[in-house]
Amino acid sequence: MSQDIVRDFERVSADLVRQASEYQAAILADVNGRRGALHGRIAALRPRMKLAGPALTVEVRPGDNLMIHAAMSLAKPGDVLVIDGKADQTAALMGTIMMTACKQLGIAGVVIDGAVRDSLEIDEMDFPVFSFGTNPNGPTKNVAGRIGQPIACGGVVVRSGDLVVADADGVFVGERERIASLLPLARKKVEDETARIAAIKKGDTAAKWLLPALRAAGVLKEGESL
Repeated sequence: MSQDIVRDFERVSADLVRQASEYQAAILADVNGRRGALHGRIAALRPRMKLAGPALTVEVRPGDNLMIHAAMSLAKPGDVLVIDGKADQTAALMGTIMMTACKQLGIAGVVIDGAVRDSLEIDEMDFPVFSFGTNPNGPTKNVAGRIGQPIACGGVVVRSGDLVVADADGVFVGERERIASLLPLARKKVEDETARIAAIKKGDTAAKWLLPALRAAGVLKEGESL
């Protein structure tokens, strides 16, 4: 088989996927040093859509989906197809037929830096899809690409086996080797934010960090206040 197709790679474990799926993409991006969030152009077709799983990467040429069909044949249940469609919106790379097949195969969802179509039918299927919008044009099936190789998707390097978590805010991708160390940080951040929100609701609305930050930025002089 061509070296452009990588079949075997280590996936983030199912247990880590399960644990990570409990957190918002925003929480995971924050504890990952504000890294790993794909460009906001890649968004859920419907806000309620969520997914979590290991990435199976696909690189295609704009408007051509040949390699996506091949990747679907190689995917394992629980995988997330992460597709570098070159941010092209001139033609949809996937629609109802392919999404139905993905769901039947047990694929956890699709993240695509490109367009899709049949969005109402995909919504009715309740299959999670994150894309760069929609377009009614169909794709070609003529051009070679790559599967399983590192790609750039939405400005982030994605390797097959990395963790993908996506929700209404967008898509987070974390390096497989780092996920176990991020989870305790995510848990603490959720606890801290929950406590802060509770304090705000009791009237403690002032941000403790604001005045020092304004002074450090030169907006306020030492000793000045708002």
